[in-house]
Amino acid sequence: MIKECINCKSEKEHHAKGLCYQCYKKLKWTPKLAKCKRCQQTRQIHAKALCPGCYNYIFHMDKNKAYSQRKRNNIDLKTYRKTTKTCVICEFDKIVDIHHIDSNKQNNSPKNLIGLCPNHHRMIHNLNFRNDLFQILKQKGFDLPLEEKLTPSKKPQ
Repeated sequence: MIKECINCKSEKEHHAKGLCYQCYKKLKWTPKLAKCKRCQQTRQIHAKALCPGCYNYIFHMDKNKAYSQRKRNNIDLKTYRKTTKTCVICEFDKIVDIHHIDSNKQNNSPKNLIGLCPNHHRMIHNLNFRNDLFQILKQKGFDLPLEEKLTPSKKPQ
């Protein structure tokens, strides 16, 4: 039903109380407030009894983490998804981080990026386990840097 809005005086589809949809939402409509299931604060409820902030935190956390990783490592989405599909060492596919083989975060070539599960990522940054993981990566056909700083110094006996 097309009528003249009593607020903006334009002829638009009528909603209620003589107002168009936009004017009604601005002037008359008030959101329902309820207690958020997660943060326990009285706020406007978005979905699943959560306020918008809690909803986005819970249901979009993986997207936010992926975005942050891509932004921090300066790589595109296609490369990120391809690299973080599985851990190259153990084939774990639930949580996979990006690792730069040569430890240079500016070098984002696909040959320099590998996906590692959190355990192997932590191990490759630990000098006690780095050589073992480098041997496994070498067997799988990855080009590894031959820098002295990446190998632990042997203690004199």
